[in-house]
Amino acid sequence: MVAGAESDNFLDVITRRAAESRARRVSLLRVSPIRAATGLAADAGDSGPGSLEIRSLIVRFGGLIALDGVSLDVPAGEIVGIIGPNGAGKTTLFNVVSGFLRPQSGDILYDGRRINGVQPHELNGLGIARTLQGLGLWRGLTVLENVMVGARRAARPGFAPALLGMSRSDRYEAAVAELARAQLRGLGIEKFANRYPGVLPYGIQKWVSLARALVSRPKLLLLDEPASGLTTSEIKQLAELLRSLRAQMSIALVEHRLDLIMSVCERVHVLDFGRLIASGPPERVQKDKAVTDAYLGEELALAVPDGDGDARG
Repeated sequence: MVAGAESDNFLDVITRRAAESRARRVSLLRVSPIRAATGLAADAGDSGPGSLEIRSLIVRFGGLIALDGVSLDVPAGEIVGIIGPNGAGKTTLFNVVSGFLRPQSGDILYDGRRINGVQPHELNGLGIARTLQGLGLWRGLTVLENVMVGARRAARPGFAPALLGMSRSDRYEAAVAELARAQLRGLGIEKFANRYPGVLPYGIQKWVSLARALVSRPKLLLLDEPASGLTTSEIKQLAELLRSLRAQMSIALVEHRLDLIMSVCERVHVLDFGRLIASGPPERVQKDKAVTDAYLGEELALAVPDGDGDARG
């Protein structure tokens, strides 16, 4: 009887701890009843754009200091540019926020909540989406399938329902496919839905990568050089798209195309050798001597220039 009681107590403890762990995870990922039932992203508009605060972030690689006490913020509903010469620490900053790197010290606050230690696979559930400098597309999947991946949630049907062709899994796949197709349509690339990324122009692949990030309808969008490989005409359209998204999500934009940064961002943060050297409205940053010195006097243009055509047809 004593042994049985001890066993029962042990099982109670395990059960309670499992329930507590699950409750913490649900709280972190903010799973709504709709989201839990369908596995699909809820509209960002349900809770509005998110905010990001970086506080005193330090990242070292051996003796190299990649980020040296960086503090900056992305207020809710704003497009914020993060610029700097090559090696300034821009992508390192995104990698820390995304959970690919752990900082030696500092805090990352998302909607006022500390998210240090978040795992990359948890970003989707938090309402954060990111594009990469590279494309990050799966060559063996079609454009549509690549974008469908971005809409996936932790609550999707498991392996067994999918293997057995159960109706819940079929409904889920159909809903995800329609969501992904609608996103492709919105970006003007639906006609490439059944093509493989590797046979498409690089500029089109960039739009596919953007579609995969947007299909999750994030509250915070981290864009790492989205304009690379785009024609100047497409960059104009990208600028228009980003402005249109402001009411739905906050955007942090790392970009070497300074004309794009200066034309769409409410504020700009400038990094150089891992340090924040300037912050403020584009017009003020453009005239900052530390910024012009960092760019060796390169002019920070305020407008996207006219240019060639659109590869999307």
